[in-house]
Amino acid sequence: MKKSRTRREFLAEVGSGMLVATVGYEVASGLSLTSALAEEPPEMLSFGALESLVCLMQETPVDRLLPLLVAQLRSGADLRKLTAAAALANARTFGGEDYVGFHTMMALSPALHLAQELPAETAPLPVFKVLYRNTNRIQEQGGRKAEVLRPVAPGTSRAGSAGGAELRAAVRGKDIHAAEEMFARIAQGSPGDAFNDLLWAVQDQTEVHRVVLPYRAWDLLGLIGMEQAHTLLRQSVRYCVKAESWPHQSTWKEPRALLPQLLEAHKLEGLAPGTRAADDHWVEQMSQTLFQADPEQAAEAAAAALAEGIAPSALGEAISLAANQLILRDQGRTPRDEVPGKPLGSVHGDSIGVHASDSANAWRNMARVGNPRNCFASLILGAYQVALDRTARGGDFSHWQPLPLQQHLDQTKETDPAALLRQADEAIRGNLQARASAIVQRYGELGHPSRPVFDLMLRYAVSEDGALHAEKFYRTVSEEFAAARDRFRWRYLVALARVTASEYGRPAAGVAEARELLKT
Repeated sequence: MKKSRTRREFLAEVGSGMLVATVGYEVASGLSLTSALAEEPPEMLSFGALESLVCLMQETPVDRLLPLLVAQLRSGADLRKLTAAAALANARTFGGEDYVGFHTMMALSPALHLAQELPAETAPLPVFKVLYRNTNRIQEQGGRKAEVLRPVAPGTSRAGSAGGAELRAAVRGKDIHAAEEMFARIAQGSPGDAFNDLLWAVQDQTEVHRVVLPYRAWDLLGLIGMEQAHTLLRQSVRYCVKAESWPHQSTWKEPRALLPQLLEAHKLEGLAPGTRAADDHWVEQMSQTLFQADPEQAAEAAAAALAEGIAPSALGEAISLAANQLILRDQGRTPRDEVPGKPLGSVHGDSIGVHASDSANAWRNMARVGNPRNCFASLILGAYQVALDRTARGGDFSHWQPLPLQQHLDQTKETDPAALLRQADEAIRGNLQARASAIVQRYGELGHPSRPVFDLMLRYAVSEDGALHAEKFYRTVSEEFAAARDRFRWRYLVALARVTASEYGRPAAGVAEARELLKT
């Protein structure tokens, strides 16, 4: 059956002049069409060939979504296409301004990466999990009626002004229209240039979501195509503008003053990143320096290392290792912080360590893909943030001991890899964080292969809710493990084991239904 046109579609199709000329003004008035013409809503974003699938993600009641997604797969749509449509539906609805919404957007790229690690029959599960969350949140917020993003015309630029600096000025001025128009102009160039200019505004503050959102959008573009760069990256522009109006702590504006000072003091402007190799000892010592320093000292140490020509990858590894310590040392949620889904002693979700690790991973990756100026800025701010995370959110991390403690290792006698994996699984299901950490560390010390441990953790990254962070943190650990030196890499899997044991027992919405539909 042919779908009937809405009143707005009818008006858009025939045009206001033709409509009144055809039916007459009195008839049009009687049908309330003249008032509709005067109240015609603003132009809507449209995504061409993907539009119908984007609308499916926005308009489908969530209890009907998964059967439709399975039908899409069976009719030839692949997971990349479904993820692309979900990302555009998310961006159009939330524009980077809804807490659950932008967390869901940040989970899309990790979910697609997780799918690539799974057998074909179960590969859709992590993607369907996040798409279910995406549509559910869109429906909660009012569906298409709640859309935030609208078409935006490119603005003009003052002669000689740099795109990044001009965008940053508009963000600092809390001028959303100027910032949006400016970024639309910037985005007429290459996606890479748009990303690098966007980072000028991002680097004004080191709040975790401000940092992770642009990197996850950039990573997603590498999976679904750069043609949607403007739509996905402009979410960060809007996030940054909105953040300027939030109540600020005393440290809020420190990065925007400190970063230019350090770039100038160490003569990093115009310098190419160095290639000087760093051995394991240097990485370990720098990691400890960053972990023990105050934020300004950590930023200074990073800038000095870059000025000496240390390879950015080595400094990035030290930053990530310092963040990893925040997971291993965390005492867990206190009674004051306990909320549904995040019980006393838990370390999953928006814990200090998970947030710090996701931020360090984002800074490290943005340094890798950014231009030289943004490479330096990202690593300086990454060092600043990991030290700030240790000190600004409470706790005595410098004196707390990292898991696993020796007593936990002494209780782990098994050497057979299959038996150790079974014990790790039991510990996770029992929410035994220290026990799970000790087993995985022992497994790594014995030289057993890492893939079976990842497969075990992947199962729970898919099945558990993780308080909006399960997919992202699994992906963070996967990336850091792959980039790390042999001496350090198992620390990341030990941390993942702890977080997985913390989050177990709260299954994600939609996963059971997806398994049933996929017959897995």
